[in-house]
Amino acid sequence: MQIDLRSDTVTKPSKGMLEAMMTAELGDDVYAEDPSVNALESRVATLFGKPKALFFPSGTMANQTAIKLQTQPGEQLICDKYAHVYNYEGGGVSFNSGVSCQLVDGHRGMMTAAQVEAAINPPDFYHSPLTSLVCLENTTNKGGGACWDFEEILKIRSVCDTHNLGLHLDGARLWNALVAKSETPQQYGEIFDTISVCFSKGLGAPVGSMLVGDDALMNKALRIRKMLGGGMRQIGMLAAAASYGLDAQFDRLKEDHQKAKDIQETLQELEAVSVVEPVETNIVIFKLNPQIPQELFLNKLKAHEVLVSDMGGGKLRMVTHLDYTDAMHAKLLEILRKP
Repeated sequence: MQIDLRSDTVTKPSKGMLEAMMTAELGDDVYAEDPSVNALESRVATLFGKPKALFFPSGTMANQTAIKLQTQPGEQLICDKYAHVYNYEGGGVSFNSGVSCQLVDGHRGMMTAAQVEAAINPPDFYHSPLTSLVCLENTTNKGGGACWDFEEILKIRSVCDTHNLGLHLDGARLWNALVAKSETPQQYGEIFDTISVCFSKGLGAPVGSMLVGDDALMNKALRIRKMLGGGMRQIGMLAAAASYGLDAQFDRLKEDHQKAKDIQETLQELEAVSVVEPVETNIVIFKLNPQIPQELFLNKLKAHEVLVSDMGGGKLRMVTHLDYTDAMHAKLLEILRKP
């Protein structure tokens, strides 16, 4: 039995999802004639209380579009040093938008409003880049699935308003945060100018993300998506998978969170493990004791067909997901406890 905990992106469509995909009504989305896509876009826009949403093939493209919408070449965005838009999007911020990143040394991928304000360049000092956008990530991937304090987000919104800055949320795993914190999409829609959400992680769809925002921005987003190669044709099957994920997989995210907490508790019992970062959602990040060779630990897992991610810097990561069954969970805990 292979136990793949490298990411929540490794899931396969369930039987119910496949049936939804096969029976989806199709049209040409480039002509805005795919009814399944149109229905999903309308549904997600309504969820967040935004007038428009646009389907994207990837979260990276959705984030890159949001950045390009709200910046000009030579300007600068503010993000945490752990941010996905900086670390894991192939340098797209500079390549696609000609924008640099002012990195903030936050906590587990989360900044304070005071840190954001301190990172803003004086707008009349033309020697430095003009600050135009703030990007947050919830949950934080590199921060171990940590969830933002919503009150701090409100404070950051106030800073952005004072300094006339845009505010984008990389919400690739926002669904997890909503479940963990008992929050609503509407709350986030009221705060952020643009929000990206992903369907191919916790919700189990094979492909797809969405960008939501106000009319003025989203009318331009369609053109940018085209420029980036994101225009697709009969993609109702993908939209149907995302819709099924929202219907059938959203509430069960709490099961992934509980399994991650079980793994955290087990790792904390092991002499081989020195640190396990706090677990709020479905990501477990931990470090081994310096006396334990990482390769030895990883080989033990591989021998039992357990796959995890090496994040570098001595950090290892496990991510629970809907294809990680109860039987796999029991087996993993047993393997970890074995000498």
